[in-house]
Amino acid sequence: MLLRAALATAVLGVGTLAYAGLIERRWYRLRRVTVPGVLAPGTPTLRLLHVSDVHLVPGQDHRVRFLASLAGLDHDLVIATGDLLGAEDAEDATVRALAPLTTGDRPGVVVLGSNDYFGPVPKSPTAYFTHPERRVHGAVLDTRRLVHGLAGVGYRTLLAGSTVLSTPAGPVAVGGMNDPHLDLDAIPPAETLRAAGDGFVARIGLVHAPYVAALDRLVEAGYDLLLSGHTHGGQVRLPGVGALVGNCDLPLGQVRGLSRYRDGWLHVSPGLGHSRYAPIRFACRPEATLLELTP
Repeated sequence: MLLRAALATAVLGVGTLAYAGLIERRWYRLRRVTVPGVLAPGTPTLRLLHVSDVHLVPGQDHRVRFLASLAGLDHDLVIATGDLLGAEDAEDATVRALAPLTTGDRPGVVVLGSNDYFGPVPKSPTAYFTHPERRVHGAVLDTRRLVHGLAGVGYRTLLAGSTVLSTPAGPVAVGGMNDPHLDLDAIPPAETLRAAGDGFVARIGLVHAPYVAALDRLVEAGYDLLLSGHTHGGQVRLPGVGALVGNCDLPLGQVRGLSRYRDGWLHVSPGLGHSRYAPIRFACRPEATLLELTP
């Protein structure tokens, strides 16, 4: 009886790993989410495509095809919240993969993640539970090449500042910063992030890793819709429990999807990819999100 139970448990474990590693991590989806109360009164709906954590490795044609399929959406702008690179020498391939999303003169904005500066390194999956604060960096990547390439296909990269986008709904202020996962002490002051002027139909703040200190700084700078990535939604979630780890200090209940943050909204993308050294997802499908912003 015990042997039979052990065999059944082993078969279940192998099947779960096979599903997580072979099926779910490539089972991409688009989620549509309405975000009320973000736009100025009387403003028409603004459709924002949010992608994150692409972690592209050359040869991942399945991920490239999914990104290309999003080009036909009716979005007005696209925002990518970092960790776009997944390997060395992936800069040009990543630019090509993201280029379709800004066709039709749709504006794009990017903030970078630590994996856009340093390549991934092998490490034990248990490190996320036992030493979540430990950072191990791999090879230095050609971040300048990535940023330059993205600029050529319509993306503005924000390291510590703001920009104003022209959209069909009106001017949108966007502020963003470098990844606080690299250095929590380097969060820029609110004055650096604040958009000058007024008359904006929306104010959107961006940061790759949703540490509370970074989110609070964006709120302080006047942004009431915050977009992040980094968490992979937990990457491995348990039905009825949710994420086991978020790799930041945000409460686990907020590491995926839309939630209230202070007086505004926070959307954390579960992302499209994963480290090449942890190629699994369970109960947390890779996804992009079409956020429909309304008054």
